Amino acid sequence: MINQQIERLLPLVNKPGRYVGGEMNSVIKEKREGLLRFAFCFPDTYEVGMSHLGMKILYSLFNEREDIWCERVFAPWIDMEARMREKNIPLYGLESGDPLTDFDFIGFTLQYELSYTNVLDMLDLGHIPLHNRDRGEKDPIVVAGGPCACNPEPLADFIDIFFLGEGEEVDLEVMDLYRACQKEGVSRREFLRRAAQIEGCYVPDFYEVTYQEDGTIRAITPKEGVPAVIHKRVMMDMDQSYYPEKFVVPFIDIVHDRAVSEVMRGCIRGCRFCQAGFLYRPLREKSIGTIDRQCRALCESTGYDEISLSSLSTSDYGKLNELLDTMLPWTKERKIGLSLPSLRVDGFSTELTDKIKTVRKSGLTFAPEAGTQRLRDVINKNVREDELMKTVEIAFSAGWNRVKLYFMIGLPTETMEDVEGIPALGMKVIDAFYACKDRPRGPAVSVTVSAAAFVPKPFTPFQWEPQDTMEMFREKQQHLIHANHSRKLQVNYHAADTSFLEAVFARGDRRLCPVLEEAWRRGCHFDGWDDCFSLKTWLEVFSDMQVDPQFYANRRRSFEEVLPWDHLDYGVKKSFLIEECRRAYRGETTANCREECSACGAGCYGGGICVEKRANLV
Repeated sequence: MINQQIERLLPLVNKPGRYVGGEMNSVIKEKREGLLRFAFCFPDTYEVGMSHLGMKILYSLFNEREDIWCERVFAPWIDMEARMREKNIPLYGLESGDPLTDFDFIGFTLQYELSYTNVLDMLDLGHIPLHNRDRGEKDPIVVAGGPCACNPEPLADFIDIFFLGEGEEVDLEVMDLYRACQKEGVSRREFLRRAAQIEGCYVPDFYEVTYQEDGTIRAITPKEGVPAVIHKRVMMDMDQSYYPEKFVVPFIDIVHDRAVSEVMRGCIRGCRFCQAGFLYRPLREKSIGTIDRQCRALCESTGYDEISLSSLSTSDYGKLNELLDTMLPWTKERKIGLSLPSLRVDGFSTELTDKIKTVRKSGLTFAPEAGTQRLRDVINKNVREDELMKTVEIAFSAGWNRVKLYFMIGLPTETMEDVEGIPALGMKVIDAFYACKDRPRGPAVSVTVSAAAFVPKPFTPFQWEPQDTMEMFREKQQHLIHANHSRKLQVNYHAADTSFLEAVFARGDRRLCPVLEEAWRRGCHFDGWDDCFSLKTWLEVFSDMQVDPQFYANRRRSFEEVLPWDHLDYGVKKSFLIEECRRAYRGETTANCREECSACGAGCYGGGICVEKRANLV
């Protein structure tokens, strides 16, 4: 459906398949009066966005409604954007080729703080007024959701409505309200005021933020009768929750080009650094029959020969072995591979190995997160070294010889001894390989340890913690490299520059909106890509705007401080997070949700593991 102007650009850019649409299972609808049009915008490249499960779910859900047409929009890469701006071609929907100004809703998914400049760039490229205050009655409604919506304040000037939590129901409720308001002929502002009454909808224009002399927040005050606290939305019955039978099959290679089955939402573990583990509570599982049926349908409709059983921690699925027993006969027969991402060290058994080794022989990945047991207790990882050694011995005996171990540096209470523990643990894995008498003959062992920089995130027990400065990170990274005394062990680390900016925006407030806009105007976008990111430009912007980024990234908050997201409720009580932070400093661990209910607050939703656990105790 692309027009001739766009078609003439395609030979001039890299990967033209990003911009043409028309893939198998994409949805084309006849334009007619009364058809509500939704542009689902992913603020990154086609390859990244097409791998995102949330887009796949909502794209199909919206398009099953006869009165809604949802199209996909991705951020054009630098070469394509330059050509589009040169020819004054606006950003468009892949299915129709129509500009964003033709849509009723522009919806962004916020997966990563460093995509925020891309949100502004896409709005501008689509000829949509950048600020929500400047949009008129005929302009699209700009909405956003995803995990970063848990602290929407750094984007508060640009987004009309934020969706908190899971979007399957609330998105449609807002679109139905929009249609009703159109029939009534009410104003844009009245529509937004009514939308703010829908649970899960945050309309920042109706909230006033005031500040103390020291720069901290004094209060967040609702206006015009909107709720003082906005509660997230949750899909409690995963068997009844919508899941597509078809995925759009891309023309070009994407990051995760396979069928994906969501086996559960939430996590039982409570790792104190992990935002997703708290945002998506409580744990809710799909039944084996539902997963099996959905996997069969996806393979038949797409032709994929690999299925990924996806979740935050797939080995924690309560009936994983039974699920594999159900799926392996037909997947083997059809030569379809099963991929199990997010395996935990303590969830890897001989029984599981026997099942997956026939369909997956790639390297194994585990995340101990910290190099010493002391620090693993601080972060509540609840993984012991002997469990890791037992796990790799099982894997080596079954024929695996490649292991990747993921860690973080800069965690609260970390010492240089903890940093040294990272390569030391990697060496113990190598030693376990050569000590394994049952391993089959074959290639030598390959062990890689990778260390990312810790970023404190909202709605975690570490949301009050300072991030290490970049100088501290660089010192620890050099110590990490020097502590590796073996050529057999590969040690990598993630540059701290982007993690610093991520920390600024993860815990930022509305005063970052002008900074974000100015950085974008100076050319910042695709900040999550190393070849595009410029810390120098960002620091110049902060300096020129007289905003101290260290105030957001490197400052310890008191438990009494009003946080920019305190008016948003994701189910987990603030008092629980405070106690977890205190337990971290005492080196005390908290049991996972299957072992013991920690009364975090997620039981307020009346389902999932919170209710199942109590029922089993009766």
